[in-house]
Amino acid sequence: QVQLVESGGGLVQPGGSLRLSCAASGSIFRINVMGWYRQAPGKQRELVADIISGGTSNYADSVKGRFTISRDNAKNMVYLQLNSLKPEDTAVYYCKAGIRRYINDRIYTDYWGQGTQVTVSS
Repeated sequence: QVQLVESGGGLVQPGGSLRLSCAASGSIFRINVMGWYRQAPGKQRELVADIISGGTSNYADSVKGRFTISRDNAKNMVYLQLNSLKPEDTAVYYCKAGIRRYINDRIYTDYWGQGTQVTVSS
């Protein structure tokens, strides 16, 4: 069993900051890509940022320069620092991880967290 649990969401004023955390636990041999996605009401889920185990990261154009993704491989955790938040950043933020559960597994399977709400409003 693998579980991803997000934390750190909340209500913040425009221009404010939040830090999201996601912890992966359970039977995990290796994690390759970890990422954050978001889904606003009435919209499709979209990639916010992702990061591979070596540290190379990728960002959506809409968050470049404002959000920073990082990970702690030893703790199987990924973080998202959200700065200069805008009302259009309001969404449920989901963590995703590509996981090999056992050494004999040949492929990575995607696992999702349950999501954490981020609301940017004055």
